[in-house]
Amino acid sequence: MRRIRLASGEYYHLYNRGVSKQVIFHNIADYNRFLFLILYFQSEANFPQIGRLVKDFVQHRVLDIAEEVIKRRIVELTTFCIMPNHFHLIIKELKEGGISTYMQRVLNAYAKYYNTKYTKSGHVFQGPYGAVYIEDDRQLLYLSAYIHRNSREISKWFNREDQYPWSSYQDFVEENRWRNLLLPQIILEQFKNKDKYREFIKTSTAKFHEEELDYLSH
Repeated sequence: MRRIRLASGEYYHLYNRGVSKQVIFHNIADYNRFLFLILYFQSEANFPQIGRLVKDFVQHRVLDIAEEVIKRRIVELTTFCIMPNHFHLIIKELKEGGISTYMQRVLNAYAKYYNTKYTKSGHVFQGPYGAVYIEDDRQLLYLSAYIHRNSREISKWFNREDQYPWSSYQDFVEENRWRNLLLPQIILEQFKNKDKYREFIKTSTAKFHEEELDYLSH
């Protein structure tokens, strides 16, 4: 999937799906595990006993280790959505090689967790992650809408995308659950207020036609 050079200071749309498009997030525990990884692996810090940390994360969300992560960031997480068989992120690279390190750690950690939990072996994700350079604000806003409207594919969440717990949409339009672990300002500052952003998402045509993002079908 990945054929571009990653550069510090730039934003990218990152994505991947389960091998053969299979479901890779089966329950709340799986979603929480992956959510912890994309939030807390933004630095190169190593955390022993991740299972215990995830239990604390489920209860408290923002842990004491967040301060260390923020100080030592190699990437910034701006937008995310975790779906049953795939995920989308918008990430800013802060340090050369930051995205590569971040994604390798996230995907490897989740694959190890998944294979252990479900007594499987082999690949969990369908090859390398995809990375697309975001060229301008127009593309950035479109992708934020595309990602935040993803949950409409699940009938339970259709027209309730702002309540989907595994997306950053609610953090854009309500209180940010993750504080400085999620930095949506680059997008929100282009709107007068949060209600204007909500209106933008509701009226967006993103996710009406899958071919809008050609590269996702490859």
